[in-house]
Amino acid sequence: MVNSRFRAVEEAFAKEAVVAEPPAPATSDYYGCNVFNRKNMRKYLSSEIRQKVYESIEKGVTLERDVAEQVAVGMKRWAQDMGATHYTHWFQPLTGGTAEKHDSFADPYGKGESIEVFSGKILCQQESDASSFPNGGLRNTFEARGYTAWDPSSPAFVMGDRLCIPTVFISYTREALDYKTPLLKSEVAIADAVTDVLKYFGIENDRVFSYLGWEQEYFLVDSSLYAERPDLIMAERTLIGHSSARNQQLEDHYFGSIPARVLEFMKDLEFECYKLGIPVKTRHNEVAPNQFEIAPVYEQANIAIDHNLLLMSLMRTVADKHGFRVLLHEKPFAGVNGSGKHCNWSIGTESGIGLLSPGKTDLENLRFLTFMANVLKAVYDNNALLKASILTASNAHRLGANEAPPAIISSFLGTQVTEAFNELLSSRDMVKLKGKVGYSLGIPQIPGLFMDNTDRNRTSPFAFTGNRFELRAVGSSANCSSAVCVLNTITAYQLKRYKENVDRRVANGTPVMKALLDETRETYRACQKICFDGNGYSEEWKAEAAKRGLDCETSPPLAYDVLASPRTIEVYKDTGVMTEVELKARSEIDWEIYSKKIEIEARVLADLTANHILPVATRYQSVLLDNVSKMKEIFDGEEYSVVAAGEIQIIKDIAMHISKARNLADGMEADVDEICEIEEERAKAIAFHDRVVPYMEKVRVHVDALEMIVDDQMWPLPKYRELLFIR
Repeated sequence: MVNSRFRAVEEAFAKEAVVAEPPAPATSDYYGCNVFNRKNMRKYLSSEIRQKVYESIEKGVTLERDVAEQVAVGMKRWAQDMGATHYTHWFQPLTGGTAEKHDSFADPYGKGESIEVFSGKILCQQESDASSFPNGGLRNTFEARGYTAWDPSSPAFVMGDRLCIPTVFISYTREALDYKTPLLKSEVAIADAVTDVLKYFGIENDRVFSYLGWEQEYFLVDSSLYAERPDLIMAERTLIGHSSARNQQLEDHYFGSIPARVLEFMKDLEFECYKLGIPVKTRHNEVAPNQFEIAPVYEQANIAIDHNLLLMSLMRTVADKHGFRVLLHEKPFAGVNGSGKHCNWSIGTESGIGLLSPGKTDLENLRFLTFMANVLKAVYDNNALLKASILTASNAHRLGANEAPPAIISSFLGTQVTEAFNELLSSRDMVKLKGKVGYSLGIPQIPGLFMDNTDRNRTSPFAFTGNRFELRAVGSSANCSSAVCVLNTITAYQLKRYKENVDRRVANGTPVMKALLDETRETYRACQKICFDGNGYSEEWKAEAAKRGLDCETSPPLAYDVLASPRTIEVYKDTGVMTEVELKARSEIDWEIYSKKIEIEARVLADLTANHILPVATRYQSVLLDNVSKMKEIFDGEEYSVVAAGEIQIIKDIAMHISKARNLADGMEADVDEICEIEEERAKAIAFHDRVVPYMEKVRVHVDALEMIVDDQMWPLPKYRELLFIR
């Protein structure tokens, strides 16, 4: 009887069993399918034309127009086969995002007919309006002409119905109006400088690149809640909001189980990334609630940056399909971790030699210390410039709090590398570097561990992490080009000085190896003050950093002064990366963007205060007043004073916060109106920083206090406890 009952149950389950879905296709089956890469070139280009393209990518050889014509024919056929109907030059204006203008392949032909047209001329160059993008005064409205020019080193790709061609963007007078142009020039500069130094170590004819591995942090919030927060929509961060009772203090979100909804978003995002050849590798929960991270494997810096910009665009599109909004602002929520984009930067050769990796021989270790010392010297001499490349209106909220590094550029090396440099200072011989050290936990079933030659210091803006430097100070919404270009340029400049000094020693009769050793020693000695392995948050370090001569400025408008300083102009002119005119234009752009962002935030906050918060607070105050008034009908004299005292105090508190918030918001708006009349961009940005930002912080104090008093059902905006926990 029992067995028959079990059989009946089994048969019922068998009937209702769902047929398993077929396994997902292997990533290798579709990786890069939307990219005009070498695999696709083999199908659409002749071997002769492919070889010309490869030479352009690998050796920097300029493509002739007749070759470009053949490439355009094959690229158009491929794009049309992929469903593309339009093409666009995809470039990186100084807005921080990307830009594209779509043109149809269709072109009128004959009488009422059409043909598809895409020529080598269109592939190589197009005209764009250079006065409508940030240009720092380089272009007037009546001087609008600018050009986009094809970058063959970054492959074209298809997104939706359009063929996207990565390009640079320059003005009619040939100044760079984008991030890519200086980056590519800095790649040339560092490659040339490194190549010259590598000859001392017997390495020639090996191409040099800077490499980048970025780590993109971001927040996700429900689309419906996002739509109810005007500050998120307009300013990309919450300008008001009281901290949730629970946020990240339990440390249970970091590396925790990924919420099911988020995991589905991540899987779709990875799928879209792989189709575009973006080599994403890692996904995980970050420290703050609703905060996550995605990171790829290393690539050449130019390609890595293009891929990061593509990723940020994809994130928004994919998130929308899953009912999310992606927040890439550096500090969308007060009181919890902000989001960064850690840039793991290194230099190496095409054959695979990592120049920031310790070696196995004396010569390899000397090479390692040589390049380490020169990078440190470059950062020491130009620490203010490196900081200016990452300090924005949004990133200023993040730096120096909740595990983000401070706005003082220093470098963490770790015990072993520091010991090696100390030995170099005290010795005249080659330095021995220790490799990874084996360590047993004393648990039989756990295999032995190999400890890296450095620990990690989360408060260090520029930390050495074993074979690269991790620039942790870059903001999550930033274009990495700005910081990477600075690192390439200042390192190239320093290596040129290093080579000059070594050559001088050799000319005076010093053997080459001794000249290298002596010059590396003096280079490190001159920049030791940039090295700091301690707590970057401490007040003691701020005082010590000032004594060491490090730049301690925290005001973005003042930090931008360094862009047009004589030192910066000399570095960029010597390396050929940017001219004095271009540098001064960029400082103007930075001041202008800073002012506009603070103006937007201030006006949004004033609107929220006047039209959303204060009317609700007043209405709740009226409810309490009515309640207190009715109490008089029930209680008499002393008894009334006792039972009504609490509500009377709340009414007074509400009145005080309403009055303060209104007066501060009005004063803030008046200041904004006045500051907007200032014509000089630097003075305007400084005024916004010094006068408006403090106003915003004060207004928030009173609004957040009202949030904790007013009836929750009456409060007009989703609160942190709703925004920060995905359901």
